[in-house]
Amino acid sequence: QVQLVESGGGLAQTGGSLRLSCAVSGSFFSINAMGWYRQAPGKQRELVATVTRGGTTNYVDSVKGRFTISRDNAKNTVYLQMNSLKPEDTAVYYCNADIWAAVKPVFTDYWGTGTLVTVSS
Repeated sequence: QVQLVESGGGLAQTGGSLRLSCAVSGSFFSINAMGWYRQAPGKQRELVATVTRGGTTNYVDSVKGRFTISRDNAKNTVYLQMNSLKPEDTAVYYCNADIWAAVKPVFTDYWGTGTLVTVSS
């Protein structure tokens, strides 16, 4: 069974910083792309940032220059450094990874359970 466990959410003030982490555990052979999505109250889930196994990154326009996604392939972990936070960044943040698991020998999307980020004005 593959699990994605997020940590690092919480409360921050406008202009502050938070760092999210997501560790993949379980039985798997390979992790392809990893990323972070978020869902604000009353809104659809949206892509925040992705990073390939080779380190190529992609960001939604609203976080460019403020958020940085990175990964440690040796630790099977992806990070999201969030700086200059704004109230509109308030959302539940979900980790996502494209994983070749032992029980399902094709690359499949897996999701974490989410971590709440609240930015106060």
